[in-house]
Amino acid sequence: MSHLRPALFAVTLTVAMAVATPAQAAPAAAPKITVQDGHTQPVFSYSDAIREHVYVESPVDSDSDGKLDRVRVDIIRPRESGPGLKVPVIIDESPYYDNSGRGNEGERKVYDADGNVTKFPLFYDNYFVPRGYAVLNVDMIGTTKSDGCPDMGGAADVLGGKAVIDWLNGRAKAYKADGSPAVADWTTGKSAMIGKSYDGTLANAVAATGVKGLETIVPISAISSWYKYQRSNGVIYNYDYISYLTNAVDTDPDEKCQAVRDALNAADGDETGNYNALWAERDYISGTLADVRKVKASVFVVHTVNDLNVKPDNFSTWWQELAERNVPRKIWVGQTQHVDPFDFEGRRGLWVDTLHRWFDYWLHGVQNGIMKEPRADVEVAPAQWTTERDWPAPHTRKTTLRPSADGTLGLDRPAKGSTATFTDTRMNENAMVADIGTPNPGRIAFTTEELPADMRLSGTPTVDLRVKLDQPTSNLTALLVDFGEDTRVDWRRGQGITTLTEEDCYGESTADDDACYRKTVTNVATRPLEVIARGWIDVQNRDSLSQSSPLRVGQYGKVKWQTLPQDYTFKQGHRIGLVIAGTDSNYVGDQATGANVTVDLSKSSVVVPFVSDMPHLPKGKGKFHGPERVQLPQPDAEASFF
Repeated sequence: MSHLRPALFAVTLTVAMAVATPAQAAPAAAPKITVQDGHTQPVFSYSDAIREHVYVESPVDSDSDGKLDRVRVDIIRPRESGPGLKVPVIIDESPYYDNSGRGNEGERKVYDADGNVTKFPLFYDNYFVPRGYAVLNVDMIGTTKSDGCPDMGGAADVLGGKAVIDWLNGRAKAYKADGSPAVADWTTGKSAMIGKSYDGTLANAVAATGVKGLETIVPISAISSWYKYQRSNGVIYNYDYISYLTNAVDTDPDEKCQAVRDALNAADGDETGNYNALWAERDYISGTLADVRKVKASVFVVHTVNDLNVKPDNFSTWWQELAERNVPRKIWVGQTQHVDPFDFEGRRGLWVDTLHRWFDYWLHGVQNGIMKEPRADVEVAPAQWTTERDWPAPHTRKTTLRPSADGTLGLDRPAKGSTATFTDTRMNENAMVADIGTPNPGRIAFTTEELPADMRLSGTPTVDLRVKLDQPTSNLTALLVDFGEDTRVDWRRGQGITTLTEEDCYGESTADDDACYRKTVTNVATRPLEVIARGWIDVQNRDSLSQSSPLRVGQYGKVKWQTLPQDYTFKQGHRIGLVIAGTDSNYVGDQATGANVTVDLSKSSVVVPFVSDMPHLPKGKGKFHGPERVQLPQPDAEASFF
């Protein structure tokens, strides 16, 4: 054995020298998921991350070319991810990657010579990939580099996104650019979907299919029912909207997709405004394709009460249905218009941290206590927020306010036989709320006396009228108004925010993809009044959204409907106003019928959810003449509705 000793000594010396020489140090262990203080840590290199793309086979042939549509999926993931280190997935599926772009700065995808994305829009990749996530930017069917035709929330849109979740869990096929099979052997299969507007809408829709593997969604300013997006109780917001939107997002519109658009337009029911099979397919609350009862994912909702693009009944109804089924959930409710929480003034750092902890909990299983925190964050004044146990605020009480023939609005029922009359004409909100104390043939208006205390509305008011028409139908508009000088969020200007030149950064950057974005501030304006809640109905849809039922001419009928939801505080000394009018030219595409509308005031009311009891309203003798005529600026036009 002695002849082996020199060799053994040489090996020992070599190892000792290797240890002693820094230049020859043993390679460091590959990074792994690291959790500290309840957060995954940025231990993976963003610049060295794997960037690749695949085409997932969907179960639909939306353009009828005889081939199943393939969905383009751009992927960025830690270089270490693979069979030995599987990571969860964050997905932003969008139709906007090559047209309007994503985020406040309109970022688009940028590709290298191999066709891989070098710039992923938004901060999700920069921030989450170093923390042990894969981020997927998915081109919705018919857009950017995916096959097929856009379907405005229908089967092609929804099932294309679902197929991506199925592929991540081994239930669907995908292919590389060269046609070879692509296998997602680098993922745990657990995924999240996130996005604003159409992107968040796709998240709602895919979750409502009940697909396995989708653990959580974060829908921001998202649609839950396309009927609610384009209709209100039979009233039509925009005619032929399907043609507009599907053409706007279609990367290469051709004859095949024009045929799809024509078929959708023919089926949309614009001639009546009724709910039909087309809208049922695009209803994720109780539809034929997707249904909230199937939702298995947790849901983090973000919406704003002044979003007159994706109107807030899309989130309030969805939220209520989730609550009734005890779906794990969280919510942020803001006061701007169509704005991402990343751009809420003073909230960017909190938003990123909250989102980080939400994904860590649901995708990595980190026990960080986020589900034990207050469920709701609510903006109660410009850039001022509070936390609540839930939304609407707990302990709200429904207060019934009744209009009287003398123009007052109070708690007492007016005398039997009291009526008020107006004519259904197309009228804008400026005219509806101006000179309240002066008769106007196109509207009737009522106000409380000055409020003796602050009153916070939280939830959805309900208008309950008894009306008589001299024609079979009429559009009705109900406005709940705050009369009183105050500084409020100016959501009409710039969506409610101004973008600054100063930036801050969230995540790691490369020369092609930086993690820095311009800060914002909330726009405010001081005005003598504000329209708080709006609601519209076609009288012939008072009993059914799917069947028209004209009101018998000259006979009274009950017309009851909900306004859009709100969260708003009427200040002490202000007055609450109720305006009833015909066709709202600001938001409604319908023509007025010209019907004369008589309202039986003794059987009419508006029910408002206040956070506490309505204080006694004094019966002042003088009529309220209101402020001088005020021109309310209208919301900014957008290049895209989303």
